[in-house]
Amino acid sequence: MSPQNLAAAVREVRERIARAAQDAGRSAQSVTLLAVGKAQPVGLLTAAAACGIRDFGESYLQEALEKIAALQERLLTWHFIGRIQANKTRPIAEHFAWVHAVDRLKIAERLAAQRPAHVAPLNVCLEVNVAGELSKGGVAPAELPELARAVAALPRLALRGLMCIPPEETEPARQRAWFARLRALFEQLNAAGTRLDTLSMGMSADFEAAIAEGATIVRVGTALFGARPR
Repeated sequence: MSPQNLAAAVREVRERIARAAQDAGRSAQSVTLLAVGKAQPVGLLTAAAACGIRDFGESYLQEALEKIAALQERLLTWHFIGRIQANKTRPIAEHFAWVHAVDRLKIAERLAAQRPAHVAPLNVCLEVNVAGELSKGGVAPAELPELARAVAALPRLALRGLMCIPPEETEPARQRAWFARLRALFEQLNAAGTRLDTLSMGMSADFEAAIAEGATIVRVGTALFGARPR
């Protein structure tokens, strides 16, 4: 994709976010556009930053570290959104501001122990497997309250919210139903005293439905950059 086409894509996505937010009685500013740049070249991310995008999500650690180094002068916010292997927690804790897919206490404990003391606490979202799909990560809804309590008590972490990757649906009502499940869990935790403010849900094909159900971060790749090159 050329920078010119990217600029048009960024405008279109922002317009879609604004319309969805307005339809939900919300402001467009209440939704953060997280550009998912995995497998995309550094030049394309540089062009996206030039279009005003400040939050970038990555799933492949080594590739992400190279991009962070290349774009360090841009003052961007980096989110790790992929599955987390225990042997890779240290560089994630050291180089990212957000982690979206924590689903085990062991991983959270390692991130807390390895987060440098001189930087702000690492923002964390707990991934919930809202449909119980064996092919996906995420804590089971029934086990979420216990995990949330344990993670909230860890030093150097800031438990911010919940994240999900629901089954692919083409019908907006069915899309919304999955996101409504995550929102309900979010509200239950807050009613019990957990102070969450973030719902990371919705991707290129369904982020309007996610915004309708309260998403505060939408993770958008294809709608911005086109199909991944690999």
